[in-house]
Amino acid sequence: MPRRAAAKSSPAGAETVSIDAAPSAEAASLAVAAAVPSNTLLEGDCLQSLAGLPDSCAHLAFADPPFNIGYDYDTYDDRRSADDYLAWSKRWMGEIVRVLRPDGTFWLAIGDEYAAELKVLATRELGLTCRSWVVWYYTFGVNCRQKFSRSHAHIFQFVRDPSTFTFNTEAIRVPSARELVYGDRRADPKGRLPDDTWILRPQDLPEGFGGDEDTWYFPRVCGTFKERSGWHGCQMPEQLLGRIIRASSNPDDLVIDPFSGSGTTLAVASKLGRRYLGCELSPQYAARIRERLASARPGDPLDGAPEPLKSVPATQNGRRIGDRRSAKKKGKRTGKAAETLLFPTDQP
Repeated sequence: MPRRAAAKSSPAGAETVSIDAAPSAEAASLAVAAAVPSNTLLEGDCLQSLAGLPDSCAHLAFADPPFNIGYDYDTYDDRRSADDYLAWSKRWMGEIVRVLRPDGTFWLAIGDEYAAELKVLATRELGLTCRSWVVWYYTFGVNCRQKFSRSHAHIFQFVRDPSTFTFNTEAIRVPSARELVYGDRRADPKGRLPDDTWILRPQDLPEGFGGDEDTWYFPRVCGTFKERSGWHGCQMPEQLLGRIIRASSNPDDLVIDPFSGSGTTLAVASKLGRRYLGCELSPQYAARIRERLASARPGDPLDGAPEPLKSVPATQNGRRIGDRRSAKKKGKRTGKAAETLLFPTDQP
């Protein structure tokens, strides 16, 4: 259920305010909303763009900043010194905190190199509370020769006030292992809350991650995927942003992305009926984002499988991973290709 707490609430969860406080609070909210451009992409440095926004205007911010790993952007130098990168991060993150409402949420996607430092910066220096440290596990990552190939990114969920924030549990439920792996008709048809590791290939790990943990499964958007825009190498999946935006905002809320990149956050916000405000340094990327937004309409379906766990192939009699070896041996003996797919088709 939505968890946007108020100073007072009825047993049913409806917000209540005192008669004296209502007019001034409503007037202040309307004034802030009127001062903020919405459904807009601001071209230029995000520090300058954010500085022009009023305090406490955004319900949700999502940022996927440069990781400072030497990626070849067209206008940004991704090879800063560590001290310079952290000082810059503190400046733009401080602006995000300023523009967030008191009940607002900030999601940050970052790589291994600076995940720990930025978490400490957010919580100890900027006063945020970390509600979740999500690991996004993906396939089609960068293949390495002298280290384990990277197949994950970190996504932090920060809130300004741990007692007052939006978290819509009913909007983000996923099928449980009882339903997917065992085909058990007793499974709750509403599913369960996602875990905090988001996995890309659940057919490889049907029992490795529960439905309420912190590894999230969403496919990385690769060059051969239909969803790929084709002009930005760091495109986030729409379904991943869909989970974040559904969980941490409500219709007509304002969603901000200071590094709009391929425009995924803004496109998903539009499709889900939220107002959006993006910043983009690159004129080339900004032009492409506007083209993408022109075709994104409220109510449009998000690209990618709505529930990736249900998109894997099925057979009449689902098999567990432990059955694969015996099935392969059987296939060799009979000369026939053995079926080793995991999930049954008669799931409830």
